[in-house]
Amino acid sequence: MSIIKTTAGLVIIGALAACGHPGNVPGDKSIDYGINNHHLSTMKAGIWVDPNGCDHWIIDDGLEGYLSARLDPYGKPVCSGTAGAPNTANGPFKKGTFIPDPTRNAKGQPIGNVSGSST
Repeated sequence: MSIIKTTAGLVIIGALAACGHPGNVPGDKSIDYGINNHHLSTMKAGIWVDPNGCDHWIIDDGLEGYLSARLDPYGKPVCSGTAGAPNTANGPFKKGTFIPDPTRNAKGQPIGNVSGSST
């Protein structure tokens, strides 16, 4: 009985492995294929400063987010020290999409205690 179960299990695993991904997964990572699909260069990027003081490009598309390290022409991280304090995000990185931010009201004001500090 265990040989039959093992063989059936291997057949099922093999069949599933041959199926591939169920959806269309394009190779171009510069295009957002979500709800409002468009090229990422049309969105507004901000800068997030990591705990080490290095800069990262950040884009918030409402449902999705994009992050990549800021690199110099030689591929080394940019740690400018002028983009803001560590663990902060600066710039219009939440602009360029019609999807609202669930932590802000229609006027762009925070809803509730978003920052974690008591007011």
